[in-house]
Amino acid sequence: MQIYLDYSATTPTCTEAIALMQSVLTQQWGNPSSLHEWGQRAATIVEQARVQVAGLINAANPESIIFTSGGTEANNLAIMGVVRMQNVPQHIIISSVEHSAISEPANLLEKWGWEVTRLGVDNIGRVNPEDLKAALRHNTVLVSVIYGQSEIGTVQPIAELGKITQQHGALFHTDAVQAVGRLPIDVQQLPVDLLSLSSHKLYGPQGVGALYIRPGVELLPLLNGGGQERGLRSGTQAVPIIAGFGVAAEIATEELSIEIPRLMKLRDRLFAQLADVPGLIPTGDRENRLPHHVSFYLEQADGEKLSGKTLVRHLNLAGIGISAGAACHSGKLSPSPILLAMGYSTKAALGGIRLTLGRETTAADVDWTAMVLKQILQRLVPGELVIHH
Repeated sequence: MQIYLDYSATTPTCTEAIALMQSVLTQQWGNPSSLHEWGQRAATIVEQARVQVAGLINAANPESIIFTSGGTEANNLAIMGVVRMQNVPQHIIISSVEHSAISEPANLLEKWGWEVTRLGVDNIGRVNPEDLKAALRHNTVLVSVIYGQSEIGTVQPIAELGKITQQHGALFHTDAVQAVGRLPIDVQQLPVDLLSLSSHKLYGPQGVGALYIRPGVELLPLLNGGGQERGLRSGTQAVPIIAGFGVAAEIATEELSIEIPRLMKLRDRLFAQLADVPGLIPTGDRENRLPHHVSFYLEQADGEKLSGKTLVRHLNLAGIGISAGAACHSGKLSPSPILLAMGYSTKAALGGIRLTLGRETTAADVDWTAMVLKQILQRLVPGELVIHH
């Protein structure tokens, strides 16, 4: 029995996207910048995908979608594209629970003389809008706050944070890679200037993503060359995977209203089944949470015999795929920076695990996983865990 519960890492590419990609690779392989028929057929496919991705977030103008190689590039284009518009270093604000595709560029900016404020979060990983108000300065040019946190599932009060930022006169960006296709997002209603999304989190192919840029917002490109993507992302477009992204986005748009309540029910079922396990403590915000996301930390984690990584390995041997929060560098475990930012101890931050559900997940999968996880914990922590079945 094989159960995949790591949909936040990547999703399987849907059959519709694979079929379209094969068709494009074999029949529509022209360069979309070419003026002849072969090129124009390819260009039509790219523009169709742009319309489909725009539809997923209700962007009025499909041209506000700029295709990138994925969420990381979209995040970098948002941050660096805004920053490079400035002649001298200014001030930006991010949260302390950003993905590394935001936190690493921010670290780089500090080396270049920029001032970076990292907003703290509470013990469930949420930013307080009042903290944002207090952090804004006259020279703040950009605020970037993650929409849904990949490790702990917490959804930020994006509408409120965006409104505060825009009223101040700064630009607001959100890394919505984990949220798009899992929550309804309407950029016509949401006060965001820039929004990052990724194909492989919503059953499209890996290697393609997009940055939504509100009309009127100006950026400088990271790549210079042929001037594709309105001059913001030079390089011949990857037509087959862009096409796959488009069809996956359209399917996600259609299925959202059915899939959200189904996933929430399974998510809450898994939380309930593991609620009686001593030493397995839920993390993140249980109310404002990604619908497919379940996460815990191990109270007994010590980084040597028992860590989140240990559980990942044991569950993998049982045919179940999950992920851990702590990262492994050169054989040494480093604690999760997200759990540390939320005030957890270094020991606890080595014990984070994440189980994320998707289209293929059933109630039987959830029940089996809960049972296996309990058995593994009983074996790993004998005498300390007494679990009532």
